[in-house]
Amino acid sequence: MRLRKAARVILVGAPGVGKGTQSERLLNRFPQLSSISSGDLLRHNVKHRTPLGIKVESTMKSGGLVSDDLILRLINNELNQRGWLQSAYPAGNVMTLACAAAAETQAFPGQEDPDVAAFLSSPVHTRGYGRASEDPSASFLLDGFPRTATQATQLDEIIPINLVVSLKTPFEVIMERISGRWVHEPSGRVYNTTFNKPKVPGIDDVTGEPLVRRADDSEEIYRARWKKFQETSEPLLEHYDKQGVLWEVAGMSSDEITPKLFQEFERRFVH
Repeated sequence: MRLRKAARVILVGAPGVGKGTQSERLLNRFPQLSSISSGDLLRHNVKHRTPLGIKVESTMKSGGLVSDDLILRLINNELNQRGWLQSAYPAGNVMTLACAAAAETQAFPGQEDPDVAAFLSSPVHTRGYGRASEDPSASFLLDGFPRTATQATQLDEIIPINLVVSLKTPFEVIMERISGRWVHEPSGRVYNTTFNKPKVPGIDDVTGEPLVRRADDSEEIYRARWKKFQETSEPLLEHYDKQGVLWEVAGMSSDEITPKLFQEFERRFVH
């Protein structure tokens, strides 16, 4: 199905609500839609030893957290490389990593390299919209960022998100789903004893190897993750609600949510 304008989308939902399932279904239905994952961008840059990858790797090796500014730079760089943002930056209206994150910046391999230094001190973004491409091919699902209202405000200065989907499923339903989840660790294949059972209980369909339960699938750990999500997501969703781009959809299962999501997506970006 063809889009008529660029869709810039974020899915928000509690762990286990089915964000991955809905993302995969959207990507399959709308070929012009791409997935941009902050985690994938981190791994790609580290693997290919880009200036940003060098900085990120050194931060992680030293036990530090990758700053919001570095994640924003990753996203900004990816969008620019795809031609979805204009590359010109008006003078006097920029934020640089050097000034925004000077307090947390630590020494890293290659810091003295002029190419690395130039990249890390180059402008990250400008205020104001209008730089984002509206071509349908510039459509994406952004995964892994933002997770807080502060991050959302920072992202606003790079690119305007035009649909935020809040996925709602009752806690008890998700907990039941998680309690029946089994994983084949080498491949990442996921099974569930209620709706996606392995052919042989406890055994991977493809390799015949044993399935395992994830350590964080216990009820105690999940309750803590749910609570943390509720605390951070409320101001995040409020931020996007004020911008008029928030849409909530509720359902007891992914199969119940998907048709509603498709209908709204098509209303906004196809018809």
